[in-house]
Amino acid sequence: MAKTFGAESTADEVLEGVDLSGKRVLVTGVSAGLGVETARSLVAHGATVVGTARDLGKARRALAQAFPQSANNPPVDLVEADLASLASVRKAAGDLVARGKTFDAIIANAGVMACPQGKTQDGFETQFGTNHLGHFVFVNRLIPLLNRGGRIVTLSSAGHRRSDVNLEDPNFEHTEYQPFTAYGRSKTANILYAVALDSRLKGRGVRATSLHPGGIQTELGRHLTPEMIAEMRSRFTTPIRFKNVPQGSATSVWAGFVASPDAVGGRYSEDCHVCEVNDDPTSRVGVRSYALDLAHANDLWRKSEEMVGERFSL
Repeated sequence: MAKTFGAESTADEVLEGVDLSGKRVLVTGVSAGLGVETARSLVAHGATVVGTARDLGKARRALAQAFPQSANNPPVDLVEADLASLASVRKAAGDLVARGKTFDAIIANAGVMACPQGKTQDGFETQFGTNHLGHFVFVNRLIPLLNRGGRIVTLSSAGHRRSDVNLEDPNFEHTEYQPFTAYGRSKTANILYAVALDSRLKGRGVRATSLHPGGIQTELGRHLTPEMIAEMRSRFTTPIRFKNVPQGSATSVWAGFVASPDAVGGRYSEDCHVCEVNDDPTSRVGVRSYALDLAHANDLWRKSEEMVGERFSL
């Protein structure tokens, strides 16, 4: 009988008895929080992990703490990639493609949240540009390296319920900027991207999925003020329950290596289970219908290609 996991499960508990020997996994954002713990749990169960980070020195220090027995040489291959720079992600992807080593999974973990209004190096609104467009270019360029049976796991958030994407004004040029609205747009984009990817890749045996890791107090929340947290809590009828980092990493490894591909492909999960559609604006449970709409996902795909100036025929 399959084990049942939930909100309090940790990554190690989800992977108990799972042998990842011979699996090669790419994890973005391994300089703090969930990325470090995800990488640690995968290595602990036999996987070979390649991790990306904007700041390699910070990543090395974080990984040294995660792997104290090999602190001077943590067992994660690091690649520099700044998701807020298309030049950086294109170089990183090009370097990985040039190596020619394949992957069994990509976990698009890195991101920013509720930051002040700003722009990426390419002039995109910071959260949409970093969380969505950076991963859009990076992951799409790595698709040729994915083995049959591989998975792409994109970390979204319950924050997707704050807003659908705005394809007419993705950079807030005509819309008043609100940090959580921008975050919501980017997290909805993460789900829609997985929906579009899954529809394009499932015929070749590769599945894509998205998830909410849970509310975790990590560096991701560095821009949150007490007022913003209070406003966030007031929007819903159910209280926010915070997870620790090992619990926050559980759904990533569950979706990538434990759940069946047909169960999670093109779907959105939280607490180690696939979510049902829920359009109740007062609820923190489930996924908004606009985030799973394939036609909408394809519209976002075309808009993203237009914005980054690159076509991807997958």
